[in-house]
Amino acid sequence: MHPFYFPVPTGPFTIVLLMMKYFLSIAFIFIVSGSFSQNAVADYFNKIRNNEAELTAFFSQMPKGGDLHHHFSGAIYAEPMLQHAIENDFYLNTETMAVSTTKPISNGNEWKRFSEIKALGQLEQFKDKVLEKWSVKNYNHVDYPSYKLFFESFDKFWAAAAETVPQEMQELKQRAIKENVSYIETQFLYIPLNISASSNYNNRLRQLASSANEKALFQLLDSLYADYSKQGIEQAALDFNKKVIEHLHDSLAIDDSQFTMRYLNFSLRFMEPVDVFRDLTASFISADNSKLAVGVNIVAPEHGETAIKDYKLHMLLFKYLHQRFPNVKYTMHAGELAMGLVLPEDLTWHINDAVFTAGAKRIGHGVDLPYEKDVYKLLRYMAANKIAVEINLGSNEFILDVKEDKHPIMLYKKFGVPIVISTDDAGVLRTNLAEQYVLLAKRYKDISYSDIKTFVYNSIRYSFIEEDGLKERLIKDLDKRFKKFEAMFPPVK
Repeated sequence: MHPFYFPVPTGPFTIVLLMMKYFLSIAFIFIVSGSFSQNAVADYFNKIRNNEAELTAFFSQMPKGGDLHHHFSGAIYAEPMLQHAIENDFYLNTETMAVSTTKPISNGNEWKRFSEIKALGQLEQFKDKVLEKWSVKNYNHVDYPSYKLFFESFDKFWAAAAETVPQEMQELKQRAIKENVSYIETQFLYIPLNISASSNYNNRLRQLASSANEKALFQLLDSLYADYSKQGIEQAALDFNKKVIEHLHDSLAIDDSQFTMRYLNFSLRFMEPVDVFRDLTASFISADNSKLAVGVNIVAPEHGETAIKDYKLHMLLFKYLHQRFPNVKYTMHAGELAMGLVLPEDLTWHINDAVFTAGAKRIGHGVDLPYEKDVYKLLRYMAANKIAVEINLGSNEFILDVKEDKHPIMLYKKFGVPIVISTDDAGVLRTNLAEQYVLLAKRYKDISYSDIKTFVYNSIRYSFIEEDGLKERLIKDLDKRFKKFEAMFPPVK
């Protein structure tokens, strides 16, 4: 019998049955055609996955959802910042390639205005040198450690970046739209705070963290929190929301039907404990009182001396603030480490502490996973509790020299840990989200087109958006984008 054939009965229910037949037929055709469309895309994808140019074309056209591991300052390409510095006649350190709006005190003559460099006929050669210090352009993997080049670049260009934030926000938006990226969750700007505490707190905090005296540590943090409150930390955080985040976001009309941006606050893990706690406190207050500031992170090199020494303390700071602000979500750089960069024993506990002590909702990088203590227990816990990992393939290769089967992405996938693909610092690394998917497809042949779609949808599902209906709207928009994309690949007859 034909699948759509129904004997036509006689009697009062004839019309109802005919209508049921019609709608069932339409539904069947819709489901089957959608399946055919996705199968056709999967077939095409499998045929091209060894060809980088064809993969680049494919992923450039494919909807990519959101970029969840995204540093605002590192996402900007160096060229417009350099142009701003030249046009405004900044000072350039002709040895380090750092820029400054005023001439720093120096014993030498290394700081020169761009107008002076231009008058000497040296501007073009210094442009090239600047780009090579502000980004990975022309890096040859020989002359200088890659991780040092990467992390040192930010201080060199920050004076120019700080003056062009509105232009940078628009640049990110327009580039995202052109690249078929619909959402960015960016680690945005440092909250300025004229607030301090006695340095006597530092040793006490470290001692209590190392002795695992959590109760006493939290009591001390209560005192420190009260001290910061008296100095107006709540108002400073609310002012940052209104005068910086909301003002920039609304005045620039960042959100529209094509694109949405939200913001993460952060602290820097190389600072003294009282300063890390101060900045985390302001970050949590900000996120607890804003629809635009959707979460908190902690950033800076995880392998730094202070970062390693205070890592357990930092995780307890997050745990404490989570008790005060249970609705605030947070992710953190955890396991951005590799063998040889730190002592072997320091590879065994960072992700564990981020997940089990701090209670992170997502982790960024997670590269040291194979070395982590009780790794299978950790993976099962992350999978069961839907703790996503933000995978940054290009970044991990450049900074840590971890790529291909040295990278734990397939281990995360095997255990069902939610995966999202991100850029990390697209400007410094001179990459984009499409290139990250190209690396994914070329290197990991067991990852299917269906898996890739799941990763794309994860970038919205595991975002920190809490606004009523917004996450659902972005998912529906992604449905429409994929329908249009997959229609480009008709089934072969």
